Amino acid sequence: MRLNYFPFSELERVRMLECDKVAKAALFADMCRINLLYMIMRAGSGHVGTSLSCIDIVSWLFLEGMGTQDRYFSSKGHDAPALYSVLIGMGMLDFDMLHKLRRIGGLPGHPDIGTPHMVTNTGSLGMGISKAKGMVLANRLQNRTGRVFVLTGDGELQEGQFWESLISAVNLRMGEITVIVDHNKIQSDTWVSETSGLGDLESKFEAFGMRVHRCNGNDMGTLSTELMKIYKADQPQVLIADTLKGSGVSFMEHPAVMRTENIYNYHSGAPSNSDYREAVGELLGRLERRLADLGEKMVAVETASAEETSSTPVVQRLIPAYSEELIEQADTHDEIVALDGDLILDTGLIPFRERFPERFFECGIGAQVMVSQAGGLALSGVFPVVHSFACFLSDRPNEQIYNNATEKTKIMYVGSLAGIIPGGPGHSHQCVRDISALGGIPALTMIEPCNETETRMAVKYCVEETRDSTYLRLTSIPVEIPYDLPIQYKLTYGKGGILREGTDAVLIGYGPSLLSQAFAAAEYLENDGLSLAIVNLPWLNRVDHEWLGETLSGFSYVFTLDNHYVVGGQGDMLLSAIAELNFERSLNVKKLGVREIPVCGTNGEVLEHHRLDATGLAEDIDNFVKAKR
Repeated sequence: MRLNYFPFSELERVRMLECDKVAKAALFADMCRINLLYMIMRAGSGHVGTSLSCIDIVSWLFLEGMGTQDRYFSSKGHDAPALYSVLIGMGMLDFDMLHKLRRIGGLPGHPDIGTPHMVTNTGSLGMGISKAKGMVLANRLQNRTGRVFVLTGDGELQEGQFWESLISAVNLRMGEITVIVDHNKIQSDTWVSETSGLGDLESKFEAFGMRVHRCNGNDMGTLSTELMKIYKADQPQVLIADTLKGSGVSFMEHPAVMRTENIYNYHSGAPSNSDYREAVGELLGRLERRLADLGEKMVAVETASAEETSSTPVVQRLIPAYSEELIEQADTHDEIVALDGDLILDTGLIPFRERFPERFFECGIGAQVMVSQAGGLALSGVFPVVHSFACFLSDRPNEQIYNNATEKTKIMYVGSLAGIIPGGPGHSHQCVRDISALGGIPALTMIEPCNETETRMAVKYCVEETRDSTYLRLTSIPVEIPYDLPIQYKLTYGKGGILREGTDAVLIGYGPSLLSQAFAAAEYLENDGLSLAIVNLPWLNRVDHEWLGETLSGFSYVFTLDNHYVVGGQGDMLLSAIAELNFERSLNVKKLGVREIPVCGTNGEVLEHHRLDATGLAEDIDNFVKAKR
């Protein structure tokens, strides 16, 4: 398939036009729309709707609205393709980066300061204004001038840190800060109003002492007028920009999408080929008409082939297996309820909501609220299942999870999108520290299954076989696995199972993503004369010492493999247990895992970079054994 984009020379030509500034900005924004769609299609993933909703705002700010000392950043982060396309169009990023979204050496899926003109990293939502305040304080200390423009999502306004950050910004009269709310009315998948309605936003901001402006954020004329007013204030200000998610492409705009169903289908992922072609056709037609009105010739578009992606047979999908087993358990356990953090499409909870609507609770973008709410449910005799992405569930509500544990109730936490891949979203979503964050909490058992069968076993264990709270860590991407669980395998507390026999060395790991790589590495090593046994241990913070001693018996070389930072992962627990076992012979032990902040790229690129692909694992294991012999 051919993809369309505008070369830098044409973007520059439009920027240099002698015409009305508003008309020129509208042209530039539509060209950037085509380029950001190109980037997302080429990458195969990204966030279309939120990038389109804010592109007019970002285009105006960089074309006309900011001085050389001013800074802009997005607190929501999903809209990175919009910012990238504008920076590329302004000549502030190397144009070649247009072809490298979500690739190693290219542009990360979410903002990262390693990219020129990214002034902060994004993470859990709600941080933006707090970071802007720090920048303003530093400017004042160093006698620097300059304003800070912070773009937020309206779903992001559900986070408590957002509102906390306003108080001192007003008290310190930080007129340097302008908050722009991309008020497109849709959060990840559905209406903000149906998840956690924001009410009278203008009155709320005014109550904090903010100066409030409001306009149509996708109308360049009214947008420019309101932004010019903001420059004259001495108090922190907010512009509520009423936008459309998917703005500029009629069938992607949320009124068109949400008219027939209650899920917005263009939040994440690349559009279909037919949707892409229709979107580009609509945008090119509008550009041609606008240029004709100005007496200008049509801008020239270039094309490139979409990259072919290697398809892996879909063999194991852990999220659907979890979802199906949870429903089966809920059929016989009336006390089970499910709580979601605005990720129902990704967490597999739509079937649960449809089957048990009265037992499903959408908590929105507020992980701390969700977890404490689960605590209240558990104290009242209900068994809550709390599901979100692992990067959000393990970190921001960490204190709330610990508080629940001190009450000795039973809660099941489910953290999906766990581990270093998928690599496209970048390090804010690559959860590689949840074991260390939660592993020490009393009466909280952490489990990561290696296939669909073990996933079902794990859900049943969490519901029926333990009194403790549990954390189920799930791989979200489909994985083709080259192994089977042992015959008669049962999920037994603290114990694992041998996936591959070996005689020279043993590797202990968990989860399908890296166990599959380890299995392939063992095949390479076998050809070089090294026999590697592979053991699946789904228990991340618990191990049966007697079982471990028996498993390691006869081996001199032991490897642990973590889909996590090596510090604080399962490997640390195993090394501690090995030390307590007091083996009569010496063991040569090496931890394998993530040793630096994860890079952003394709799954294969990320695994290779961190030496967690089959080749890297085989080389590191072989080199270690040779060095010790």
